[in-house]
Amino acid sequence: MINKNTIFFTILSVFIISSCSKQHSTSTGWNYNDRKQGGFEKQDFVEQVPGPGLVFVEGGRLTMGRVEEDVMYEWNNISKTVTVSSFYIDETEVRNIDYLEYLDWIKRHYVNENSPFFTGTQRLEIYEKALPDTLVWRDKLGENETFLNNYLRHPAYREYPVVGVSWEQANDYCVWRTDRVNERILINAGILLEVTDEDRLGVEYPFTTDGYLHGSEDYVALFVDPDGKMKKKIRNIKLEKTDDEGRYSNLEDGILLPNYRLPTEAEWEHAALGYIGNNVGENHEQRKIYPWNGSSLRNNTKKNQGQIMANFKRGRGDNMGVAGSLNDDADITAPVRSYWPNDYGLYNMAGNVSEWVADVYRPITEQTTTADHRPYRGNIYETAKLNPDASPGENPYLIDSLGHIQQTEVNENDNIYRRNYKKANNINYLDGDIESQLNADWGNEIEETSETDNAKVKIDKRNKDVSKYEDDDFSSNSNEMYDYGNTTLITDRTRVYKGGSWKDRAYWLNPGTRRFLDQSQSSDCIGFRCAMDRVGPSKSELKSNQRKGIDYSKPKGR
Repeated sequence: MINKNTIFFTILSVFIISSCSKQHSTSTGWNYNDRKQGGFEKQDFVEQVPGPGLVFVEGGRLTMGRVEEDVMYEWNNISKTVTVSSFYIDETEVRNIDYLEYLDWIKRHYVNENSPFFTGTQRLEIYEKALPDTLVWRDKLGENETFLNNYLRHPAYREYPVVGVSWEQANDYCVWRTDRVNERILINAGILLEVTDEDRLGVEYPFTTDGYLHGSEDYVALFVDPDGKMKKKIRNIKLEKTDDEGRYSNLEDGILLPNYRLPTEAEWEHAALGYIGNNVGENHEQRKIYPWNGSSLRNNTKKNQGQIMANFKRGRGDNMGVAGSLNDDADITAPVRSYWPNDYGLYNMAGNVSEWVADVYRPITEQTTTADHRPYRGNIYETAKLNPDASPGENPYLIDSLGHIQQTEVNENDNIYRRNYKKANNINYLDGDIESQLNADWGNEIEETSETDNAKVKIDKRNKDVSKYEDDDFSSNSNEMYDYGNTTLITDRTRVYKGGSWKDRAYWLNPGTRRFLDQSQSSDCIGFRCAMDRVGPSKSELKSNQRKGIDYSKPKGR
């Protein structure tokens, strides 16, 4: 495998601060990168490359859902054909050592009294909010205290997938990872200084990608070295050569990477199946039940015949085989590269731990098959929140306590003439509730706040229980079908997790299976991995991204 840093910093080698060539616009005839002709900048760019830990997944057609007998008789996963855009996803699950790095950063920046960002003991709650729930290991009839005390922090478990992390915590980790990766990119490009926390004089917040792109003045000090000289910014071609002022990097430069995030359910399933090694023209040579070919759970090559392909529970009381001949070699989780990867080079897309995905859970019904391009349920459209007190020249947006641009939901008044959407929260669109029925009065949309409408609609108790969920900004489960506590456990906070785990039987190893859990809850068998959008062409010309399958006759990944 190519060194992560080599791949990661390739992007910096293709970035040229100012192009010397006099390319001209084919639209107007004016020169690019010529201050005498306006100074419009066109930076050299080849293609997006993976950030640290990511693997390129070429998109395409996918049949989601189960294609064999539904032995659980849930009938919530109708097969449908969808198209997934190319994207990037972590090669492995997020490991304990990855998450410990995250916790250490939070502690240094928000709990340490010597940090410029320390503002008192209230910052401790930021650290506590990020801590995994190690109590998930407790079993009333099992002796698991050793995992409770050691699994997250002991070096013996560094390469094991982190567990006890809720969907909300996984998303927070993705935000943090985005900021740290982009900060590193700017430092290596010579745009930001690499300074200690104590040297960040005049900086109120740690580096955030959105704050930087919106031109927050909190980053000005990061351009100044200890001698008072300006750190080299990106040259502003519009200015004269004698001017010392440069500019911030922006999206047009192609330096900063898109956000790390959780994959959608469709993306995760596409990546797990890894059909790229089975293609014959436009057809798949063989359908897959698991992330590997065939219907067997054991390796069928001569060299490794009989070896278990994933970490799962083979039967009651049998988590790993017999002493002296251990097969899946793990009674709980296993190191993230313990088994063979799939054709994309992704490890443990079946077994080890189940994984959070971005989607809000709803049964896949005939109505939901209408979304066949990049399907995803969970859209709540937001926009940057303006600062009404901002002076001319100041950052026009409000910044939260962590340095991120505050977001607010879009409103219907701003979207009055839009045809593709009207309201911000679209979680319940076509999910089987009263507003999704054919006989609904679409000219008079139900307002769930009025007494009249509440008489027509049964409000979801879970979402309306503000005493239990004070952080909820929305509560729109307005249906009889999803009556929490009486007929279902489904709410707007219910998220999908995919894949089997070390605690599951083989049935759940099929990538088409899906389960759900409240976004604030966690488990000893649920982890996660991050994804990233691919911008530009669906195909990659980079040799490191070309994958045509895996040789299962070679030894296991570790």
